Amino acid sequence: METNRLKHLYVEELKDLYSAENQMVKALPKMIKAASSEDLRAGFEEHLEQTKGHVSRLEEIFKALGESPKGKKCKGMEGLIKEGGEMIEGTPSPEELDAGLISAAQRVEHYEIAGYGCVSTYAKLLGEDEAASVLRETLEEEKKTDEKLTQLAERINLEAADSEDSEEGNRMPRKAKTARA
Repeated sequence: METNRLKHLYVEELKDLYSAENQMVKALPKMIKAASSEDLRAGFEEHLEQTKGHVSRLEEIFKALGESPKGKKCKGMEGLIKEGGEMIEGTPSPEELDAGLISAAQRVEHYEIAGYGCVSTYAKLLGEDEAASVLRETLEEEKKTDEKLTQLAERINLEAADSEDSEEGNRMPRKAKTARA
């Protein structure tokens, strides 16, 4: 692939990530408000601050490239946020909502991990070493957030399962629960 074509793709993908991160800056406060778990709420608050930092990093990369970050709407993130919003608008139990919020957040993280993985590779191939380093740093932060969400899910998903069983009057031992699935 010619370098100028790769650079065009690189800039377009950076714009997509910039849009995605800005959409998350707007969506995370709604997720914070909807979460009933203190740990989950704290995790979302921490990620909101981190996401604001991601936006700033991308702005610095655009400045160094002499490009504008504007002009593209990330439709993938828009869809992921819409799905998460529909869940919040539903009437799940607090435990089910927290489990669903984690699921929605992990979809977002996986989307961002894919995006940052690609642009950091493009930056390296284009000789944009400083940008590549910054993008890899963001990639690692996204991976760590995903790991934290997985740790929270281990407890919160069980709470949602226990909540369902207590509502049904069906207090089966945990091993039996997994066997019936």
